[in-house]
Amino acid sequence: MIKANNPALKSWIEIEKDSDFPIQNLPFGIFKREGKLPRVGVAIGGYVLDLAEVALGGYLRELHVNLQIFENNHLNQVIAMGKEKCRQLRQTLSELLEAGNPELRDHPDRQKRMLHKMSDVQMLLPVRIGDYTDFYSSIDHATNIGKMLRDPANALLPNWKHLPVGYHGRSSSICISGHSFHRPKGQSKPPDSDQPVFGPTKALDFELETAFIIGQSTAMGESVTTAQADHYIFGIVLFNDWSARDLQAWEYVPLGPFLAKNFASTISPWIVTLDALEPFRVPGYKQEPEVLPYLKYTGDKNLDIKLEVLIKPERGEPCAVTRSNYRYMYWTMEQQLAHHTCNGCNINVGDMMASGTISGPTPDSFGSMMELTWRGSNPLKLSDGTERKYINDGDTVIIKGYSEKNGVRIGFGECKAKVLPATTI
Repeated sequence: MIKANNPALKSWIEIEKDSDFPIQNLPFGIFKREGKLPRVGVAIGGYVLDLAEVALGGYLRELHVNLQIFENNHLNQVIAMGKEKCRQLRQTLSELLEAGNPELRDHPDRQKRMLHKMSDVQMLLPVRIGDYTDFYSSIDHATNIGKMLRDPANALLPNWKHLPVGYHGRSSSICISGHSFHRPKGQSKPPDSDQPVFGPTKALDFELETAFIIGQSTAMGESVTTAQADHYIFGIVLFNDWSARDLQAWEYVPLGPFLAKNFASTISPWIVTLDALEPFRVPGYKQEPEVLPYLKYTGDKNLDIKLEVLIKPERGEPCAVTRSNYRYMYWTMEQQLAHHTCNGCNINVGDMMASGTISGPTPDSFGSMMELTWRGSNPLKLSDGTERKYINDGDTVIIKGYSEKNGVRIGFGECKAKVLPATTI
C-alpha cells in the first residue's frame, strides 16, 4: 500500500465527513489569490495548501526541488519531475498534514501563509494542454448511439471491439470548471429539409466523462505498453465533452467530429493522482473477441468512481439526471494509451485524453441527454417542473464524482459550466 493512502490517516485540519479532499487524496491544482500570481496548490478539506510557501518554509528540503516550479500557472513542471518524485512529494505533504505531526500543526502563523480557504481563491486550468484526444470507450454508450443512428441489430461498428476508437480534439477550448460559454452555431440539416441551415444548435448536449493527464513524455517512434501505461499517467479529472448533436449528425461523415465538439469542454480543477485511486481498482469487462496482444493487460485496471450529473436551471435548484460509474468502461486507460502510441505517436507531459461518454447498462445511468431522452423523444422532467430534451440557455450542468472504500472518500470536486444564448450572427 502507498503510505499516503492509508485509510487510518487523520489530519490535524478539520475535514467534513463528506469532503472530496481527505488527507488520503491530496490532489494537485493551480490557484490564484486576489492580487497575487498563480501558484501550485494541493486540496485538503476546505483549504488549499500553497506549495510555494510550504517549500519556502523548508518542509520540502529533502526532495531537492526547485522552488520556482511551485510559483507557476501550470503543473507541467511539477508533473515532469516524474512519477517517483511526485509520489515522494505527496507522501511528504501527507506526513506534514498528519494529525500527530506538530511541524505545521503547532504554528498558526505559518498556517496563515500556507493554507487558504477554497472560497478565497480562484482555480485555474491545472495544466498547459498541448494535445487532447477523446475516446469512445463505453460499450453501453456506443451501443445506444448505434441503435439510434444505425441498425439496432448491428449497433457497434465492426472495429469497435478490436480497438479503442478515438479522435484528436481541440485543446484551446478546454476550460476550467465555473466558466460560461455561448451556444454554438453551425450547419445542421433538419429532417424535413433538402438543404442544410445555419444557426444555433437546437440539440446541445453534455457528455459525462473523465480525462487522464500524461505524466511523462515519449519520443516520436516510441510506444507505451499496457504494462507501462500507469507510469505515464499522472492523474484524472472530471470532463464534460459538450456536443451539438444536430451539427454532429450533419458533419461527422466522412471525417468525424469537428464543429460539434470543439467549441467548449469543461474540466474539474483538481487532478486526482492515479496513486490516490489505486485502492479503488476493480475488474474490467471480459473483452470478446480476444484483443490483439499489444492490448492485453493483467490485473484489475478499471476504477470504481461513482459519477453524477445535475442540471441547474437559471432560476431553479440542481436536479440529478443520471448516475453512472467509471467501472462501466469497456476499454481501460492503459489500453487507450497503448493504442494511441502503438504507431509511434509521441506524447507530452500535460496532454489530456478523455474517456468518452460513460454510460451504464440502465436508462438512469446513461451519460448524455441524447441517450437519456432517446434523441429527444422522451423528455426529462426537472424538479422545477420544466422539461428538457437537450440543454437550454441558462442551464448549468454539474458533474460530480468520487470513490469510496473503508471509510475513505476520494473526490474530484465539481465540473460545471453555464450555457449562455448564442451570439448574434
